[in-house]
Amino acid sequence: MDTRISSRFLKPLSGILMGVCMPLSSRADVALIRVPDGGIQPQVVTDPAGTVHLLYFKGDPSGGDLFYVHRRRHSSEFSRSIRVNSQPGSAIAIGTIRGGQLALGQTGRIHVAWNGHAPQGGTYMQAPMLYTRLNDAGTGFEPERDVIQNARGLDGGGSVAADSTGNVLVTWHAPRPGNTRGEAGRSVFIARSADGGRTFGPEQPVPRLDTGACGCCGMKAFMDSHGTLFLSFRGANESGSRDQVLVAGPDGGSEFRVLLEDPWKVSACPMSSTSWTEAGGRILGAWETRGKVCWAAFGPNGAITASPVTPPTQGRNPKHPIAVGNSRGETLLAWTEGTGWARGGDIAWQRFDAKGKPMGEKGAAPGVPTWSLVAAMTDPDGRFVLIY
Repeated sequence: MDTRISSRFLKPLSGILMGVCMPLSSRADVALIRVPDGGIQPQVVTDPAGTVHLLYFKGDPSGGDLFYVHRRRHSSEFSRSIRVNSQPGSAIAIGTIRGGQLALGQTGRIHVAWNGHAPQGGTYMQAPMLYTRLNDAGTGFEPERDVIQNARGLDGGGSVAADSTGNVLVTWHAPRPGNTRGEAGRSVFIARSADGGRTFGPEQPVPRLDTGACGCCGMKAFMDSHGTLFLSFRGANESGSRDQVLVAGPDGGSEFRVLLEDPWKVSACPMSSTSWTEAGGRILGAWETRGKVCWAAFGPNGAITASPVTPPTQGRNPKHPIAVGNSRGETLLAWTEGTGWARGGDIAWQRFDAKGKPMGEKGAAPGVPTWSLVAAMTDPDGRFVLIY
């Protein structure tokens, strides 16, 4: 994905840096950064110029706001925050996996999607999947829109992905028309835009994918630099299996194939999240299963290049993993520990060498707020950075 950001998006924001440097600590090759302004649920992407783009939530967990900031290469300060949602209180933090998702698209335009509230007195069958993008001037975000036309039943998290040619895809899972199988009858749906998010066509289900979907688990969509669409979500069937499902579709996902299914027979929804990143031609996927977190690496065509790797040491209730890589072929897996319903916890991480072998001991630090998780990136010098 070409993530070069156009100067027309950054110029209106330049010169208004807040002058507030986020607290930063460094442990070997891992730096720890707090989310600006006491925010939670960070989502981060870095463009080829080294500019960091950060999305976060702030406010009442049942109805708060999303904010966007950026930080230029080698700067210690973020820009002044811009509220993403035009309707105050229209974002959700409760459950951790229903928050905002971030993507960079053509000419570096920022795209954001998130779960919306059902109308007062309504049910999840009326909840919107909201989408917005940075405006043409780069000074704010357009009013959000509900991209669901037919596939109602949004519960767990949706996602957004974009590429360098103007394709934007918003994804979520919902019951198929006439569904009588519960979660086993849910499908992943994709609403596509070919004009940079200006308009979206009617959503379509991912074809020939009969895995079901765990209603209140999150999912992640990601388009790599070759235009392949990667999706990760938790399946569900009548026998009680909730396997993690990773699929890929070249050419923006016109056809899909299953890359990996990690089995998990569990009686209740684990409310898990998943992630994708790209580094040095490797696509890194991370997920939770059977009470542990793990990662795997894939090539541009979706072929698995590194089998699932699990850290040798994990603490209590590991959740919300993300894997990132650097130019040396190393991988960092980060996750939360001890978090739960209305309960914060710690962050933890483990470095791996280019062969997937652990490097050093597991790292950990306290201070993950309630309903939050950890974001990760690699700075221009190859150091791993965790934001929490």
